[in-house]
Amino acid sequence: MTPSRVAWVDYAKGLCIILVVMMHSVTSYGVLVHDWGFLHEVVEFARPFRMPDFFLISGLFLSRTINAPLRDYIDKKVLHFIYFYLIWLVIEMVIVEVDLLRTDPLAFVRLFFFALVEPYETMWFVHMLAIFYAVTRLVRRVPVVVVFLAAAALQTLYHLEIINTGWSVIDRFCDRYVFFFVGYAAAARIFAFAQLAGARPPWTLALLLVWGVANWLGVQAGLHDAPGTSLVMGFIGAGAIVAISVLLSQLKFTSLLRHAGANSIVVYLTFFLPLKLMHKLFFVTGIMPDTGWVSAITTTVAVATPLIFHHFIKNTPLNFLYVRPARFRIVPMRGSQPAAASNL
Repeated sequence: MTPSRVAWVDYAKGLCIILVVMMHSVTSYGVLVHDWGFLHEVVEFARPFRMPDFFLISGLFLSRTINAPLRDYIDKKVLHFIYFYLIWLVIEMVIVEVDLLRTDPLAFVRLFFFALVEPYETMWFVHMLAIFYAVTRLVRRVPVVVVFLAAAALQTLYHLEIINTGWSVIDRFCDRYVFFFVGYAAAARIFAFAQLAGARPPWTLALLLVWGVANWLGVQAGLHDAPGTSLVMGFIGAGAIVAISVLLSQLKFTSLLRHAGANSIVVYLTFFLPLKLMHKLFFVTGIMPDTGWVSAITTTVAVATPLIFHHFIKNTPLNFLYVRPARFRIVPMRGSQPAAASNL
């Protein structure tokens, strides 16, 4: 772990990536077996803040590079994610769409090109980050309040279903950009809040308990999808994850969570394969009848397997899966090459 990394940020990313993997594990297997497991409750509880927090954290360090030379910025903040989207789009489609590739290669090619404008399955987050970084560069001279109000209005209009284009890129942009922008624009305040939360653990724990009850009641009432309240619950929930992450960073036995967060892009790009294999194993064999435990085991394997795989291939030619090679950069790297690509 490099000394320049902020511990609680890695913990927050670790929590987020686990919640994302859990969501995919729980919902897809639940649909497959037409059942509801105990982890469904966790997934429901996390709905208001799971993706808002991930986007907010992704924007935290953008202020350091937002005014970099345009060539540098495009390379590190836009082409970076385009590279990983294209590489893993091919990998995921070849695995998931193998029957289509074998029976109708032309249809497979059409699907690939369609996925350039309509993100494929789990890859949408990487696709959206490239857009968020590009848009934020374009609006960096616009007053923060104006951009925030516009982004908040788009989010509200989306939840009012006034904006509902059917094109996921537009719809997700309207729903999520406000959280990414606040992560960028309010980074100093977020770090100050994190410092305050870490300085007063008893008060932080008490407030987290109150938040937990309020968040659960809000989900039960459907407020996480309602105009206005979805925005409020997203920001408060993101703040709660920040506070939880600060507290976890003070505990030595939670270092594995930090490792997952520091390598969140590795997990995000790769988890689909062990997840699908585990689901097939449990569904075909029926060796585990409890849907909740199937989801728990699958989530654990789907998070751990990419990290183990990355550990063994990071110094091999396969490292291109997680580190963009020099030939795919328009700006040469300065300093030593990282062990893994920069985080989501």
